[in-house]
Amino acid sequence: MGNKIQIQNGEIELEVSDSPRLESHGGSSQDNIQLNRTGKRPVLKRNFGWVSILGFSCIILGTWQGSLITFGIGFMNGGPAGLIYGFLFVWAGTLATFTSLAELVSIAPTSGGQYHWVSMLAPVSCQKVLSYITGWLTVIGWQAAVASSLYITGTLIQGMIQLCVPDYTPKLWQGTLLFYSILLLCIFINTIIGTALPKIEATLLIVWFLGIFACFVPLIWLAPHATPKEVFTTFLDEGGWDSKTLSFFIGLSGNAFAFTGADSAYHMSEEIKNAAYVVPRAIILSIVINGVVGFGSMICLLFCLGDLEALSQTQFLYPFFQVFLSATNSVAGTAVMVTIVLITDLGLAIGAMAAASRMLWAFARDRGVPAWRTISKVNSKSSIPTVAIVTTTTFSLLIGLISVGSPTAFNGVVSLTLAALYSSYLIACVLLLWRRCTGTIKSAQDDKGAFTNMPGSAGNLTWGPFRVRGLTGVLVNIFAIFYILVILIFTFCPPMIPVTAVTMNYSSLVFGGTALLSGLYYIFWAHKTYKGPVIEIDISQSGIRQ
Repeated sequence: MGNKIQIQNGEIELEVSDSPRLESHGGSSQDNIQLNRTGKRPVLKRNFGWVSILGFSCIILGTWQGSLITFGIGFMNGGPAGLIYGFLFVWAGTLATFTSLAELVSIAPTSGGQYHWVSMLAPVSCQKVLSYITGWLTVIGWQAAVASSLYITGTLIQGMIQLCVPDYTPKLWQGTLLFYSILLLCIFINTIIGTALPKIEATLLIVWFLGIFACFVPLIWLAPHATPKEVFTTFLDEGGWDSKTLSFFIGLSGNAFAFTGADSAYHMSEEIKNAAYVVPRAIILSIVINGVVGFGSMICLLFCLGDLEALSQTQFLYPFFQVFLSATNSVAGTAVMVTIVLITDLGLAIGAMAAASRMLWAFARDRGVPAWRTISKVNSKSSIPTVAIVTTTTFSLLIGLISVGSPTAFNGVVSLTLAALYSSYLIACVLLLWRRCTGTIKSAQDDKGAFTNMPGSAGNLTWGPFRVRGLTGVLVNIFAIFYILVILIFTFCPPMIPVTAVTMNYSSLVFGGTALLSGLYYIFWAHKTYKGPVIEIDISQSGIRQ
């Protein structure tokens, strides 16, 4: 059923919808036209507004509670000073990365995110392969992110039980059952009451914000305080690297993990009103807010560590439990503070499932995964990609079994989140820098109504309403690429030497294994079905000027 249109030197196939008439699905006609310019039909309801998507982004980033959870990684490799300066570097790098990606979501606000943008930016000769690789990296990264958030929430509950019942000894199988219990709650919220997700996230934003004061005001008031010299000048190398500089860079992964998930709103773009304008600003504002409160929380925690010997000998999986307990000298008070962290992390797990399922649904819609015909289906009543949510749940169920046999191997899955997502950011940012420097992205004033911003456009693009102009945009892009490369290099390093089977970082193995499987699927099957993002609309009836 297809017309053929020429885009610069490339040729792409139009798959005309059986129902070319556009439906609003809660969005404005401008939302639909913007989506049409990416080659997609609106099929999801636009339930998210400015406040709800800001809450969604802030909760999934969750930097202040993420810094508590990953505190031990940077403290061992870097120490107090390493944590502080590492946080500032990661914050700046994350802001640069997502400022660059925000320009792309403003051009093409689609749930596919990175792989869709790569298809627009890459040369025709390699756009298919590069977008496929980027799509799989993003899908794998977000599936691992869901499993990671569920695992962390489950182990937080185990830590809470251990706090309140001193005789309790955490068992691996108990953590897995808690993992599954939280998973059931997440799938219930994302499917049965999925239309209420924007209100839930907006409410959790209030809890998230107030929780900062509830946790850190008692800590500041009750805990003994370290000196500024101890906090700002003490670097540690507890990993045995014989180099505090190398140890500092290895410890960056903790802070980087605390900032993971900023692209969540990109994958919800087709459910956000005025997405081309709202999403870039919501993402950048959420990173700024999370950076401010996360940095303040980090400073408070480091000044209030208390007895370092007790901290080093703590039986808790997460050292911040011991910090809270030493400061308050109250099990009940500590339990309340940890409960706040637990609630916000539960909100993160709920949002992560939503973002992961939309990403999987988008890639299935473009025939990038097995069983794409089934996974790409959308519930006709709720306009929610229910099958993609169920598929994400199935992946999490299977991944959760790893934690029963080997928590070390499961940590490799957790590390995969960082490696896979950052790799997808790198491909998109490099191609954006190339297109920016060659001047192949036109300003909106120069847009004559050609078929710009389509997948396979080979650089025939028009800037969206958000753009960093001139040399500033180039410098931000370059710094983003430098930052991503630093994180990718050191995220595969083990936390200490000598390396044993227990201390080994298996993320390289997991990353390589998943890359191999996706490559084999492409060679033997997907190359026949995946041609890049499918253009679903009939240009003549889409409202796009020709």
